[in-house]
Amino acid sequence: MIEKQLWHPVIASHQVRDAPVACALLGQSLVLWREPQREHGHHIDRVHAWADQCPHRGAQLSLGRVLIGVHGARLECPYHGWQFGHTGHCQLIPAAPDFTPPAGHVATVFEARERFGLVWVRLQAPGDTLGVLDEPPMFAVGEDDAWRRVVCGPYELDTSAPRLVENFLDLSHFGFVHEGWLGERSHAKVDAGQVEEGANGLAVLNARAWQPRAYAGADEGAWIHYRYEVPHPFAAILRKDASEGDPVSNAIALFIRPDGDTSCTAWFVMATQGDASSDQELVEFQNTVFAQDRPVVESQTPRTLPIGRTAPVTEVHGPADRVSSAYRRYLKRLAISLGTC
Repeated sequence: MIEKQLWHPVIASHQVRDAPVACALLGQSLVLWREPQREHGHHIDRVHAWADQCPHRGAQLSLGRVLIGVHGARLECPYHGWQFGHTGHCQLIPAAPDFTPPAGHVATVFEARERFGLVWVRLQAPGDTLGVLDEPPMFAVGEDDAWRRVVCGPYELDTSAPRLVENFLDLSHFGFVHEGWLGERSHAKVDAGQVEEGANGLAVLNARAWQPRAYAGADEGAWIHYRYEVPHPFAAILRKDASEGDPVSNAIALFIRPDGDTSCTAWFVMATQGDASSDQELVEFQNTVFAQDRPVVESQTPRTLPIGRTAPVTEVHGPADRVSSAYRRYLKRLAISLGTC
């Protein structure tokens, strides 16, 4: 199952602090915990993701606590106090303190990384190289300190992750779902741009849509230029620039945790330059836009995305659907089964 070989966001980084935290990914219960470290004189926190099950008697490790001592950080089981070091191996059994735990006394450890304010986890190392999918998707907007990043979410949805990605890539719904915000019925025509398909995913260039309020601080309508990237089956990134002379630039990344065939959890990471809105105003803007999308996306049937994997595709397509059609081909090339039909 390729989905287990991919990196997925599981939780916002700020939610993993001093205590272990429980979450789940693709049916696997996880415990996340943070290990304080010092490296080259600097304080560095490292996040770990393990199966939320003690190898001793199966208790949830997320009910335990993180211990900091002379031997470094350890995760303590809530049942018998067994202590596990950062490699997952048991370091101490309090009921038999002189006993040296063998190598088999070990928690199940998964790969974990932090990117863009989120914790990413991979459940299974790939047997063959996945190219760019060997890493969490990139979201680079430049090194300029003027760029701010704000994490919005989580948003829990009763639809599949591919349905949500396709909605994010769709310009032609703006005038109807986001009327008065990202579009107007009187300006429903869009330029879907040029779609480039390759081994590393999709890229969409020179797309345009007219928007009365393209970003949180906008006070008038304008034609907005869009560029999209789809570097991961369950992630997409857009870069939007206002008309010439407008100093505001925005980039938004959609990162999704697939929770099942018809459920998912999403975060939007917003990067903005030149927008005078506060972080809270940016979040409220995104919350409003997403609240407009939610009922429509959750109403789609089937909730899984038809790509012709197990049944004939029953949906018809229009000229403005070039991007979504390319996205469906991308999923099929990768043999994505979760959230598709």
